[in-house]
Amino acid sequence: MPDSRSTPSRPATPPADSNPVEAAGEALRGLVERVAFHNPDNGFSVLRVRVEGRREPATVIGTVPSVHPGEHVEASGRWIRHPQHGHQFETTLVRVIPPQSLEAIERYLASGLIDGIGPVYAGKLVGKFGAEVLEIIAHESKRLEEVPGVGPKRRKEIRDSYLRKQALHGIMVFLHQHGISTSRAVRIYNTYGEESLELLRRNPYQLAEDISGIGFATADQIANQLGIEPQAPQRLRAALMHVLNSAADRGHVYLPRNELLAQTRELTSSLDPQLTPALAELLTCRQVVIEPDPAHTGSGGPDPAERPSDRIYPPRLMQAERDIAATMRRLGHAAARYPDIQVDKALAWVQQQTGKTLSEGQAAAVRAALERRALIITGGPGTGKTTVLNSILRILEAKGVDPVLAAPTGRAARRLEETTGHRAVTLHRLLEFQPAAGFGRHRDRPLKGSLFIVDEVSMVDTELLGHLVRALPAGAHLLLVGDADQLPSVGPGTVLADLLASAAVPVVRLTEVYRQAARSWIVRAAHAIQSGRLPEFPESGAEADCFFIERSEPEAIVEALRKVVTDRLPAHFGLDPRHDIQLLTPMHRGSLGAIELNRRLQDWLNPPRPEAGEIERGPHRFRPGDRVMQTRNNYDLDLSNGDIGFITDLRTEPLELRVRFDGGRLLTIEPDSLDDLQPAYAITIHKSQGSEFPAVVMPVHQQHYVMLQRNLLYTGLTRGRRVVVLVGTREALQLAVRRAEASHRHTGLADRLR
Repeated sequence: MPDSRSTPSRPATPPADSNPVEAAGEALRGLVERVAFHNPDNGFSVLRVRVEGRREPATVIGTVPSVHPGEHVEASGRWIRHPQHGHQFETTLVRVIPPQSLEAIERYLASGLIDGIGPVYAGKLVGKFGAEVLEIIAHESKRLEEVPGVGPKRRKEIRDSYLRKQALHGIMVFLHQHGISTSRAVRIYNTYGEESLELLRRNPYQLAEDISGIGFATADQIANQLGIEPQAPQRLRAALMHVLNSAADRGHVYLPRNELLAQTRELTSSLDPQLTPALAELLTCRQVVIEPDPAHTGSGGPDPAERPSDRIYPPRLMQAERDIAATMRRLGHAAARYPDIQVDKALAWVQQQTGKTLSEGQAAAVRAALERRALIITGGPGTGKTTVLNSILRILEAKGVDPVLAAPTGRAARRLEETTGHRAVTLHRLLEFQPAAGFGRHRDRPLKGSLFIVDEVSMVDTELLGHLVRALPAGAHLLLVGDADQLPSVGPGTVLADLLASAAVPVVRLTEVYRQAARSWIVRAAHAIQSGRLPEFPESGAEADCFFIERSEPEAIVEALRKVVTDRLPAHFGLDPRHDIQLLTPMHRGSLGAIELNRRLQDWLNPPRPEAGEIERGPHRFRPGDRVMQTRNNYDLDLSNGDIGFITDLRTEPLELRVRFDGGRLLTIEPDSLDDLQPAYAITIHKSQGSEFPAVVMPVHQQHYVMLQRNLLYTGLTRGRRVVVLVGTREALQLAVRRAEASHRHTGLADRLR
């Protein structure tokens, strides 16, 4: 029977079918029968609610931190007509009320929310204790053992689970009131447990330090609502750390003291006399470390904490720089320790074995790799880096050397494995990284092997290379392979550029383009861009593989992209638009950014089908058949950042996706992992690093002015294997080619290497 408490305070009868009711402020109260959808990221929910006076349950849509069948909701809002789903009550405010009637309590307990209770035990418990059952679970749980089948173990499981859910619900309500999403509330609770609210009230800035995805702005919002003073020491310390960590996110390894203070002043509206004690406290606690600017070392002058240009580091990044520099200086001056190799005979032998004649530069690279403990091999497309690497591997394997191959991303590792025939893994996998425990390989538990080869080293940041060099065993050899003209790492530092500039490690630069590769217009365009020249593009022809389509307006560019992806490339090259063609773009935002282009491409290539379903998550929507990319390492699912797959199945009750990733792995993606997926019809050029695609299509327009750089254009162009199409303006193309100066990053590695 309907609960007597479900009577709405105002009539909840929907309007006539002809028009939606425009008036706002209606009230609805009822029993939640079913949670049809709940987005843990923002709390958006679709509820089926039993309202007195209505024969059928009402559909209620709105934001609520946590809700379960059997609970009551009070909602204010208005009735609307959805074109597909009919009448819905769209709420502006939802308040959850604990279940009151016996029927509601039983439904609540039977929902699976409480560990140890299903429909059977829900009926037993309500039959035994009636409306007092929830109070008994919380405060007199020993009495639960009066119910047949409930022993001490189940009783404890029920009580602990119920109290956890109650605490979590309270925390989520508190956090939603302060603008924090449900998924973040869960992470907060998982981190701090029942102390969450106490910690939040004491120092909300701790969230920014401890929990991924919660930054200074969110913590500052909570602090402001809790009445924490703008110049409170904990706020100023948190702001300094936020500025320093944000700089690391932009690629800086450290900040000069004057820049750190200036950015923090702007963020907090504080003065240096207020910030200086906060910085001093961070230094005392070793949350940051300071190092004199080498330009002023030994010159006397002000106290180290007062020199404007001195470098302030996160400790982990300073230690990484020191470890990289020490290891590279040591290995860079050491001779190889391989079994005896007569290099000239080995070079002749490997060319006979492979049937490939090495150029002078390639032979020099193989020789250096056999003679030195550490070596960097760099070169652009078509210069034969793969040939060199395979020659080195063939010779050393004949001498009994077992190589270890790695790359920064999963796709780069798979490419390395395909081109060499040797197993390759990501650096994180090699170093046995686990989110909770950190890196399993380190000085006290080094890696096993004598030769370590890292490909796509331009993508490796300072911190990751620091972990690698710390884990190298005694006697190890290190071979780094990469293209110095590509984009620098997403993470802090410019490792490859600093190593090349330092002369601390031997370097072989491959510059000669193979005759066969030289026929490729892609390779020609890449080397033209590399040397600062505007590339030439063919009109057509059997060997033409790189094209430029000139369009001025963004909408005209979008239309040209549509024709290229859906018609021209499939017709002329036999390419599958969803599997073989990758659209790359410099930015996420804008009409030519990845988010908007994904929506367009999705509608062109995989339009909505009512029977298949669709879900939205932030700016993204997902449908069965969509091409998607994993954006963060997930070690539970063995997924790497950059892995691409296709959605094979989508369910909303409960919410889950099934995705078939590269290699045929079919994985279930639960709601808490969904934020790590994004549509991959269009991705940023940064995200494409280390990958290669049969076809690349790329808009080039002044809309991307701030991002247009030579290395960005070069990186995007060289991702294409069979064909590349650029669409845009010659002005934007010229601007990108001219801009050779990379964005400056504060890094001390080059100084240490010297």
